[in-house]
This record gives sequence, C-alpha cells and structure tokens, in this order.
Amino acid sequence: MAKKFLKRWMPDPAKIRGHASLQFLGTLLHDPNLFHLNRHSVSRAFLVGIFVCFLPMPGQMAVAALGALWLRGNLPISVALVWISNPVTMPAMFYACYQLGLWLLNAPQRPFHYELSIEWIMAELGFLLPPLLTGTLVCALFFSCVAFLTINQLWRWNVSRVWHKRSAERLARKRNNDA
Repeated sequence: MAKKFLKRWMPDPAKIRGHASLQFLGTLLHDPNLFHLNRHSVSRAFLVGIFVCFLPMPGQMAVAALGALWLRGNLPISVALVWISNPVTMPAMFYACYQLGLWLLNAPQRPFHYELSIEWIMAELGFLLPPLLTGTLVCALFFSCVAFLTINQLWRWNVSRVWHKRSAERLARKRNNDA
C-alpha cells in the first residue's frame, strides 16, 4: 500500500518541529495534518506542490511549505512535489507553458535568439513574461486541481477496495467456521 511506503520515507515530525531554523513558526507546525497521511492532507499537499512547481520563481520549496501550512496539507509531500520542476524538466515545462500562454493570449510568435547579457534579458522580458506567466498559471491551476481530484478519488477507491476485501475475507472465514 502507498501509505505504508510513504510512512517509511517521511521525516520525523518531532525532528522538524525541533529544528532551530523553524522556531519562528511557533505552534504552526503542531497541526497534526501537516504530517499525517490521510486523504485530506495528502490531496491538499498535491494541490499545493503541483501548483507551486509550475511557478517560475526561486524558493519554490518555501512557498510550498507556506501553502501546506495555510491549507493544512501534508508538509513533506508538498515540499517534495515541487521537485517535479527540476533543472532537467524545467526548460520543457516552461517552454510548453510559454507556448500555451502565446496561444491563450493570441500573441504572435517572435523570432528567438539568445544572448547571455543583462541587456538582452531586460529587452526580452517584456515580451516573454506575459505569455509565460499566463501559461504557467493556467497549467498550475489545471494540473493541481487534476492532481487533487485524482488523489482524492484514488484514496477513496483504495479504501473501498480494502473494505470489500476485508468483508470478503470475514465472510469466507465465517463460512469455513460454519462448515
């Protein structure tokens, strides 16, 4: 079961609460949903983590942690999910988001030539940023909502499957005992 697998890899909540650099959060880290593996906290963690992984900004892990605190989602899962956008996947993700933004804004495709200089970045930022931000926000909303609903439904399906399996085992034991 995925819950047992995740529990083995989860950090110790007491260790996180006692970390010196997190003392400024006070009692915020004492919410049990931040570390429990239940349907609500895990689906919220996916909502936060997937949303933040699409945002083109530094400090995604800190933003995901704050989002998990605010929505009371599983903190380690939401922070880990931002690593979907890592240095290997980020160029493809942001290029796809940029293309989606161009299409949504009905903006023309500009010829692209890259130059590593501050002048080039400042000149192109005005053209690149609106489609990129539009595309990333749309993708972040879409994929985070899909992840939230999918995790929610998969969790329900798994619980239902386990209940039916237990019920069938009880019925089989009862039949064996009666025979």
